[in-house]
Amino acid sequence: MNLDDWKSQIKRGTLEFCILLMIRQKSIYGYEIIQRLEQYPILAAKENTIYPLLRRLLKEEYISSYWQESAEGLPPRKYYSITPKGQEYLAAMSTEWEHLLEAINQVKGE
Repeated sequence: MNLDDWKSQIKRGTLEFCILLMIRQKSIYGYEIIQRLEQYPILAAKENTIYPLLRRLLKEEYISSYWQESAEGLPPRKYYSITPKGQEYLAAMSTEWEHLLEAINQVKGE
């Protein structure tokens, strides 16, 4: 495995975590998620990564969606919000994330 493969594998799980964190803060539409992630180059992802992830989270009932009219005559947007099941999943992910960071810091000697 090369560095790019390793980075890709880490990014995949981290993206799901970050998307749920964003959706927990407020209902958000897909393109807005992409734009927010672009603020952090290490997390930036394209539509062909984000939308399948959102569909899977919907299927697993961690998030729900609804359509909302846009301002200025733009087409309606599909907004995503976190479900109670998603809140539980995110809490578990957060705990695992903290344990992972703690272990890594211990291994590093910090």
